[in-house]
Amino acid sequence: MTAPAVLWLRRDLRLRDHPALMAAAEAGPVLPLFVLDPVLLAAAGSPRVAFLYRTLRALREDLRGWGGDLVVRSGAPETVVPSVVAQAGAGSVHVSADCAPYGRARDARVESALARVPLVRTGSPYAVRPGRVMRRDGGPLRVYSAFYRAWVDHGWRRPAPSDPRRVTWSLLDGEDVPPDPELPAGLKLPEAGERSAREAWRRFRAQALGGYGHERDRPDLDATSRVSPYLKFGSLHPRTLLADLGPSDETYRRELAWREFYAAVLYFWPASAREYFVPRLASLPWSTGPQAERDWSAWISGRTGYPLVDAGMRQLLGEGWMHNRVRMVVASFLVKDLHIEWTRGARHFMRHLVDGDLASNQHGWQWTAGTGTDPAPFFRVFNPSLQARRFDPDGTYIRRWVPELEGIGAPSVHEPWRSPSGPPGGYVAPIVDHSVERERTLSDYAALRS
Repeated sequence: MTAPAVLWLRRDLRLRDHPALMAAAEAGPVLPLFVLDPVLLAAAGSPRVAFLYRTLRALREDLRGWGGDLVVRSGAPETVVPSVVAQAGAGSVHVSADCAPYGRARDARVESALARVPLVRTGSPYAVRPGRVMRRDGGPLRVYSAFYRAWVDHGWRRPAPSDPRRVTWSLLDGEDVPPDPELPAGLKLPEAGERSAREAWRRFRAQALGGYGHERDRPDLDATSRVSPYLKFGSLHPRTLLADLGPSDETYRRELAWREFYAAVLYFWPASAREYFVPRLASLPWSTGPQAERDWSAWISGRTGYPLVDAGMRQLLGEGWMHNRVRMVVASFLVKDLHIEWTRGARHFMRHLVDGDLASNQHGWQWTAGTGTDPAPFFRVFNPSLQARRFDPDGTYIRRWVPELEGIGAPSVHEPWRSPSGPPGGYVAPIVDHSVERERTLSDYAALRS
């Protein structure tokens, strides 16, 4: 009999459009494995861990429908994977390549521990594997616009024709998926699993893709795809989405490319997940002390007195997700109005975001902070009131998340402190003056860039 092939799943929790599954199926009966790695679980907040567990349960149900099952084991992968290989008598281990710093080091340890059993990498969580899109002289790209042109020129494969009906499955005892961790009160997570992911994408294509180019920045509208949690865990592959886009969907294609760009930046500059991409800006004079802690508490709880900022931070607590335009506004406010270091905000996001992705999160924060890959982002200081008037013109999004402002219409809802009676009872006055803090930020950045 042909030896089983272990399919070690990580960020590819699906059965369709799965090159590593196809490669495993060609090698022998497929034994799907997921390792509950304590290192990765400790780094994730409870919303993301709960969504992962729900995704695993959905995948196990799908596999059982095709005669297979998901083997779940806990522990260090370099111990667990060889143990499963030995128990199953497997002849190979198949994975989608992990290009992040921890994943690359982990896979090298597993590969060494497997000895004579090969670790076969097929595909990745990206349309184009990080490290393949380069400058013409062979160097890495650090500016998005140049990366996007090279990425499009490189191109990507069509969705892989993987079909679980044609797979012979191998079975082995494992563990139950753990119960969900305790979640913040009132948190509502999206439905998990591949079927939910595909339904979310189908619904977006039918209802909102056509208007995405001019409505994507409107948090008051249901105008975005909301598939980022599914991309995070691989319930959908970006190649699947790209195959459904036409010539008129360029804006959405560019948004997918940002995810690919930041993965490439992390691949070539792994220290940028924790350190400043522009090192000299590490000397910026960040605020510390009791006042900074009070400002931090106001920011994380959505009590800054700036309605759009507060709405975004409350959405993060309520959904484990935040609209992308609002993510930039709240990040800018923390860094450039409150002068609190971007690394702290990035950690807070990673604890609360269901779609928390190291490359996208860290480099998105660096872009907003003015310390990242963009050539001159320190000039961008988002005015939260102007952003609210432009992208939430009627205040619908604000009132959805800040019920203290429920009875206030536009334009007063954007700056309630300017009304003759001041902010309504229960809502705070602004904790800082944006115009004053903007000038301080520009001065601080200019001093370090000169």
